[in-house]
Amino acid sequence: MAAGEPAKRRSRTKPASAMRAAAQQLQELLGRPPESVSALRPTEDGWEADVEVLELERIPETTSVMATYRVTLDKEGDLVAYERKRRYTRGQIDRRG
Repeated sequence: MAAGEPAKRRSRTKPASAMRAAAQQLQELLGRPPESVSALRPTEDGWEADVEVLELERIPETTSVMATYRVTLDKEGDLVAYERKRRYTRGQIDRRG
C-alpha cells in the first residue's frame, strides 16, 4: 500500500457463509459432523456461532449425547476459537424460560 492511500476495510463474511464456515471448520477439528447451527451473532471482530454436534450415538436415539460448541470466527470467516458450552441428551427439553 502506497503512502497516503486509505487502508482497505476488511469485509465481513455474510451470515449464511459464516454458518457454513463455523460448521465445516469445527467438523475438521473434531472429526464429527455438526447436526445444526443453533445461533449466529455478529461481533465486532467477526461472528460467534453455536454449533450442535453428536458426541455419542446411542440407541434409542433420544439418549444420544449432544454438545453445543461456541465457535468464534474472524471477519473473513476463519475459525479463531471454539469451546464446548454444554452436553445434553438428544431427547432433553430445554427448560429455560
